[in-house]
Parts: sequence; C-alpha cells; structure tokens
Amino acid sequence: MSPGRLFSWIALALLGVVFIYPFVWLVSASFKPRSDVFDNRLIPETFTFDNYIQVWQEAPLALWLANTAIVTVLAAVTVTFSSAMVAWGFAYFRFRGRGVLFGFVLATMMLPGAVTMIPTFLIWNALGQVGTLTPLWAGNLFGSAFYIFLLRQFFLGLPRDLFDAARVDGATQWGVFWRIALPLCRPALAVTLVFEVQAVWTDLMRALIYLRDSATFTVPRGLKSLVDAFGFGGEWHWEIIVTASVITTVPMIIVFFLAQRQIIDGVASTGLKG
Repeated sequence: MSPGRLFSWIALALLGVVFIYPFVWLVSASFKPRSDVFDNRLIPETFTFDNYIQVWQEAPLALWLANTAIVTVLAAVTVTFSSAMVAWGFAYFRFRGRGVLFGFVLATMMLPGAVTMIPTFLIWNALGQVGTLTPLWAGNLFGSAFYIFLLRQFFLGLPRDLFDAARVDGATQWGVFWRIALPLCRPALAVTLVFEVQAVWTDLMRALIYLRDSATFTVPRGLKSLVDAFGFGGEWHWEIIVTASVITTVPMIIVFFLAQRQIIDGVASTGLKG
C-alpha cells in the first residue's frame, strides 16, 4: 500500500471516529444510572435497562413517533412528486421566459426561513390549521426549489429523442413523464426522498410554531418538552433524555443504512448530468 493511500485510510478512520463518537457516547449514557450519565465512560460501570422502561412511562413516545412517521411520509412523498413535476416542466418544455422563471425559483433559496415564517403562520392560522400536523407537511405540495434544481439537472441528462419517440408512438405528455421519465430518474428521486425524510424527522422549528398539544407532538418537539421537564430547569433526569434521543435516532440510521446505495448512485449520477 502506497504512503498516500495509507494516509487517506488513516485520515478517514480518524474522521469516522470523530463523527461516530457522540452517538456512541449517547448510547452508552442511555444504559447508565442517573449519577453516571456524564462520567464519560464509553463502557458503563453499571449497566441498567431501566431507562428504556422508564422513558415509555414518562412520555407518550410511541405517539410522538407515530405522528412523526405520518408527517415524514406525507412530506417526503408530496415534495418528491411535486418537485419532479416542476423539474420536468423546466427540463422538457421549451417556452419563453423559462430561464427567468427558473431563476426566480432558485432565488427563493436565498430567502431566510425567518422572512416567510410570519406570513406562512398567518395563512395556516386563517385556515384553522394551527395546532394540527397539516402545516408540517402540506407546504411540500408546492415543491422545493433545491429538489427542483436537483431533479431538473437529472432530467436534462436524459436523451430527449427517447421522449420524442414516445410522443410519436402516441404517448401523452403525462405518459411520457410517468412511464418513462420518472423510472429513469429513480436514483435522483431516492436522494430527494431520503433527504426530505431526514429534514422532516429532525424539524423542530415548525413543530415549535404550530403544535400546542402533546398529543400532536412530533419527535423533535417531544424531545424539547423532555428537556424542559427533565433537563435544564427541570428534574435533571438526563438519563431519560439521552435514552429518548437514542430511540428516536435509530429510525434515521435504519433509513440511511437501507438507502445508502441509492444515495450514492443518485448523487453521483446527478452530478454527472447536465
């Protein structure tokens, strides 16, 4: 093995340790009694499974996970499909002002979330949806500028002659999009889906703004309530907080483990398009 390759392996190993250490510490702390949570031992001196029993008793964790799963699925599916439709329109159709309109779409990414936070809240409040899960996912029905850009780049790399041939054979515009374009961009769709799943699963800001009742809390909002109750200003039961954090992190680890090949293929193929 060459020195350069050996150095690369060592550097990657060190970076891997740096990134994985916080989660390893979190898992270790979840098996410790209250007095040992912050002792910084990766192997607990005293193992206990009581934290994993107590956390289900102290908080409606199953309900929070169910609420988050519902919001995540709805948000990920809607934004993937709506963004793909808009991206297909910008990639396939030729019309005057297409470039300018696409520029306006990209310009929306430059707006900080705080700029639209209040107007968006007023809209949902006028619709009577504050306090429900709807504001956490329904906005995705209109697509996302980042995902539109990502999918458009992929669509531009597909051979246009294939779509023209389908049109000559009698396929409708919708048929070309649904039966040909979408199946060909599965890697990019998988990247969009997984990215949005991660974004929604960890979204605390919108949950803080729109959710009022603990029965509608999502995982991030629920963890925030646990920190308030058992952490700072509370009873200092940090073992409950770290245990709940481990339980709510595991689904994301599973998602990325199952979708890692699709993510790599999607990012690589999208980067080569256009």
